[in-house]
Amino acid sequence: MQLAFHGAARTVTGSRHLLRLNGHQLLLDCGLYQGRRGDTYQRNLNFPFDPKDIDAVILSHAHIDHSGNLPNLVRQGYAGPVYATPATTHLADLMLRDSGEIQESDVDYVNKRRSRKGEPPVEPLYSAQDAERAAQQLAPRVYDQAFEPIPGVIARLVDAGHMLGSAAVVLDLEEKGRKLRLQFSGDIGRPGLALLRDPILPQQVDVLLMECTYGDKLHDNPDLAYQGLRQVVAETLDRQGKVIIPSFAVGRAQTLVYWLHQMIDSGELPRVPVFVDSPLAIDVTAVFRQHVDELDEETQAFIGNDARRSPFGFGDLTYTRSVEQSKAINDMRGPVIVISASGMAEHGRILHHLKNNIGDRRNTILITSWMAPDTLGRRLAEGAKRVRIFGDEYRVEAQVVSLDGLSAHADQAFLVEYAQAAQATLRKTYLVHGEAEPAAALQAKLQQAGIGAVHFPELGEAVEL
Repeated sequence: MQLAFHGAARTVTGSRHLLRLNGHQLLLDCGLYQGRRGDTYQRNLNFPFDPKDIDAVILSHAHIDHSGNLPNLVRQGYAGPVYATPATTHLADLMLRDSGEIQESDVDYVNKRRSRKGEPPVEPLYSAQDAERAAQQLAPRVYDQAFEPIPGVIARLVDAGHMLGSAAVVLDLEEKGRKLRLQFSGDIGRPGLALLRDPILPQQVDVLLMECTYGDKLHDNPDLAYQGLRQVVAETLDRQGKVIIPSFAVGRAQTLVYWLHQMIDSGELPRVPVFVDSPLAIDVTAVFRQHVDELDEETQAFIGNDARRSPFGFGDLTYTRSVEQSKAINDMRGPVIVISASGMAEHGRILHHLKNNIGDRRNTILITSWMAPDTLGRRLAEGAKRVRIFGDEYRVEAQVVSLDGLSAHADQAFLVEYAQAAQATLRKTYLVHGEAEPAAALQAKLQQAGIGAVHFPELGEAVEL
């Protein structure tokens, strides 16, 4: 039995781990690596294994850094099933198609510049058509349903509490009479998050492959984030301003809508127009509606008492799909709330909302997530006084507020609790999906808790289980 770490090793993105046993190969996740643009294309294009030799793929969840390179895998010859929960298959279908369109659009832009320099064109990492083919290979498996992805492996998916449909992958392995249980955590959620059920802790696990994204941090209580959102929005609306929120289309947009629904219904906020201006977020919200049975008890109770029987729809809320509807929002005067993609304010409709509203002191730009270095969102969060949008420079007059506490990743304390749940049987823990400093901090905490066999593997490293 061999486990190789081909992504999210000593970095956060590009989750990809290859298990070999009984002459077969099982790939856990196939995510896009996200980093400096000069590095990402080649790293995502070239696999350190032959895709034709992979027998099966299991996805932990639909986020692009865990699923986003599937179309390239299929393009290069992978023809097998891609197992995931039903909600993940629905979300991945949407997100992969969207990613394919972005890949094509980005390459069109790059090739125009290359043409002016007399350089040959480049091809997209994959196309929307490749993404459609990959989506056809998605094979849904419900939580706790046992299945055999390759000979000698019995797999089960258990709720990871990170996003709709997210799962930890429990693998009972047998090779030449030797048996062990490996659990791949995927991304671990947090207890008490809005909408989502709490993560299920591991049981009787021999080998734990665990994320460590926030291995050095403790998160604020989500209730504080709710209170912070209410305060910032109330103050902005009181001065007749607009609240402009760059938001990820999956998870974050739905949480914000749910909270605003609660605040407006309860009278904590005045009734004002609220817009979700993102076609992808609209499609994703439809998937949430299809899987309301997977939401937590608090949300189920809210749905039972809500006139519309939905946390994602209320009288003041409008979902805008067309470009014309989106443009009309910018002609409106405050008070207005606008939730729009992309989450890091790098592309999409949010750029138009920022361009049209960043110069008005009555307005607020509300940052609700971590922003990657060198993105417009990061520059705003760091207090830049001038920013470039679509090549033009704008003075930042609007208030910029960063709201912590909304992360859907487990913090250090819960990561330790997660590993401790398997401590009685745990022989080895491998930390992935994190940088060196968080991993070192978490490793020290785990050792203090009596979990000493912890390894932080290199990219490409392979270990015998």
